[in-house]
Amino acid sequence: MLIIVFLFPMFWTATLSFKTYTDIVSSVPKFFFSPTFVNYRGLFTGETGTTSLPITAPNFPRYFLNGLIISGGATLLAMLLGVPAAYVLTRARFRNESTRENMAFTILSFWFGPELAITIPLYRIYQKLGLLDSYLGLILVYQLIGIPFVVWMSRNYFLDIPVSVEEACLVDGASRLQTFLKVVLPLAKGGLSATALLTFLFCWNNFVFALAVGGERTMPVTTGSLSFIRYEAVLWGQMAAAIVISAIPAILLALLLQRHIVRGLTFGSVKG
Repeated sequence: MLIIVFLFPMFWTATLSFKTYTDIVSSVPKFFFSPTFVNYRGLFTGETGTTSLPITAPNFPRYFLNGLIISGGATLLAMLLGVPAAYVLTRARFRNESTRENMAFTILSFWFGPELAITIPLYRIYQKLGLLDSYLGLILVYQLIGIPFVVWMSRNYFLDIPVSVEEACLVDGASRLQTFLKVVLPLAKGGLSATALLTFLFCWNNFVFALAVGGERTMPVTTGSLSFIRYEAVLWGQMAAAIVISAIPAILLALLLQRHIVRGLTFGSVKG
């Protein structure tokens, strides 16, 4: 029953993307219909699937590219900053062990904070700094999502790596940096791959930050999909097609990193 509840919205969205505008707005839901690719063509040609609505300039390719640039850049920056921070947090010596846990939880708490609570001051700050509607501005604000998650996840993977392995490298003459790059990172690459994928998904699906400080030039898929809501009608078919295509990057990344992700998600789950 739970599988049906979770999968039916995905199934219904996929079927909408292959329906004509007439089938979609029909008063009786149609489960059997002649599939069409007009909604997918419309994302790139501007077709609306009905003669009652005019053809408009297709903006979806730009929205899709913007999403890749912003989410990819935000994920890369979050990994570059969050992974070393997580390693230091696990290996640094604290006078009180509770201090380590308090710092880790404090970093994670930024991820739990409501995004709407900071949109107004964030907008004013970005306005003064000239970062509105810029790739850099969105990549930086997405660190409120990425860095806390990366630090918390990576920390758990580093804790499962025996300290004795690093100590052996240090005894052999390796520096702390060499040990981190050549020993620790390869051992944790499965977990880090899973972390990077999840971080990308969180950034890719974010709506509030993109709406608050983004704009026409940097609009990603999440906010760009609002363009399918027009005063004449709602283009449900194109919106559904956009959702289906938007899932492709996550699926491709999951397939490419599948071996590392499976290892990473089970890393440290069994202790002998």
